[in-house]
Amino acid sequence: MTIQEEIDRRRTFAIVSHPDAGKTTLTEKLLLFGGAIHVAGAVKSNKIKKTTVSDFMEIEKQRGISVSTSVMGFEYNNYKVNILDTPGHQDFAEDTYRTLSAVDSVIIVVDIAKGVETQTEKLSNVCRMRKTPTIFFINKLDREGQDPFSVIDEIEQKLKIQCVPITWPINMGKNFKGVYQLLTDKLYLFDSEDKQIAIEPLIIPSMQSSKLDEQLGKENAAKLREDVELIRNVFPPFTREEYLKGNIAPVFFGSALNNFGVKELLENFLEMAPPPQKSTTLEREVDPSETKFSGFVFKIHANLHPQFRARIAFIKVCSGIFKRNTPYVHVTTNKTYKFSNPTSFMAAKQSVIDEAYPGDIVGVYDTGNFKIGDSVTEGEKLHFIGIPSFSPELFRYVENTDPLKYKQLAKGLEQLTDEGVAQLFTHKLNGRKIIGTVGALQFDVIQFRLEHEYSASCRYENLPLYKACWFKSTNKKQLDEFKKRKTAFLAEDKQGRDVFLADSAFSLQMAQENFPDIEFYFTSEFK
Repeated sequence: MTIQEEIDRRRTFAIVSHPDAGKTTLTEKLLLFGGAIHVAGAVKSNKIKKTTVSDFMEIEKQRGISVSTSVMGFEYNNYKVNILDTPGHQDFAEDTYRTLSAVDSVIIVVDIAKGVETQTEKLSNVCRMRKTPTIFFINKLDREGQDPFSVIDEIEQKLKIQCVPITWPINMGKNFKGVYQLLTDKLYLFDSEDKQIAIEPLIIPSMQSSKLDEQLGKENAAKLREDVELIRNVFPPFTREEYLKGNIAPVFFGSALNNFGVKELLENFLEMAPPPQKSTTLEREVDPSETKFSGFVFKIHANLHPQFRARIAFIKVCSGIFKRNTPYVHVTTNKTYKFSNPTSFMAAKQSVIDEAYPGDIVGVYDTGNFKIGDSVTEGEKLHFIGIPSFSPELFRYVENTDPLKYKQLAKGLEQLTDEGVAQLFTHKLNGRKIIGTVGALQFDVIQFRLEHEYSASCRYENLPLYKACWFKSTNKKQLDEFKKRKTAFLAEDKQGRDVFLADSAFSLQMAQENFPDIEFYFTSEFK
């Protein structure tokens, strides 16, 4: 295949949702249809001891939630599919936002009973700002929920996007009969006896066909005819062009837990979704079909295999062909590296690859050289943009509870904060270590992983601060005066940069007013 043919057959997308909408279950069922796995795990099931493939970390297995983005790739109908399953919990939103910078499209999962929830709204806003093509999967049709028209109306009002139903449900809960495919006039019937399998679709010659009455009963058939007529009169027709521009969002209905509607979603998605798109750098736009390789690090996993202490940097290939044992330049340091064991992923399982194409996610072993947002190229100085990093808003001092494990604690904190889920500061006045996060649950995850992955233990002491911000100035006199007056509120980050720990919004505002020549930054990516 030519490089263009390889690009055209790739689909790299993220699955996002509010917690517990069924996102990780949907991911598993897509992998099941793709032949990537043979048995799906059951999330939070006490009877079934398996856990989902994408939730492979120990804390994910115990809590039944995703706390880190998982990368999974498989082949299906001559498409190369790259799925990124993201955390739903708001405390891990930063990981999800960064993941959205590495995908070309998104599937948002919505619970039919709960509708649009807070985290769904936030994630959808990020997709809208990026003009990322979005598909909605309305899940849990096997349970009672809201009226489908009400859910779509809520999506349109809250998420500010025009919906276009592609499949439509016939009842729900105990009376769920199946879905009707509006583009192909196919009827997918739900087998209520064997909930894991859907009956092969029936082609309906017209909505007035007696086949509908035979399969659904007169009452259900009449309701479907009424719904379909309303849909075709109210909603705009689906066009791929409008979807790719981010102007409309196709909507599918189903039940991920029961495998229903998942195959139809997958096959339609692969036809609709875009192949790898152009990437933006500070210098220029990068086209996937360019011959020279370029990519960026969007995620680091500090301890993928605890027994090997393996640290993996995830690189999104943006252009050209990534080749094993080929020298590439790390743009930030201008150093050249060869990667002898680049890997593709099935969550924690890895396999060595010889080459990767635009849209693919490559894992490379890293000894601490890479940071999130770093570019890797064949030599050109490119700086990819759009990878967010947020100023932390929750802070705690870290205390070592086992003096004999000081080195393990220091190494664990260093590596876990490299992942970008939390930031590590050293207080200039007393030298104490401070962890800053955007979500409280991150503290539990760090504590758990320190104990289980590094054999280190710690306790936290609350530190009531408003925000951490970086600062710099060309006015040396004013800078020195600021540092002198704010000694008790100064820290250093891991790169040795000065950080102001504001204890209140008023304190920050006064600092900005009293020291006008000092620039304050709320992300660590400033030049």
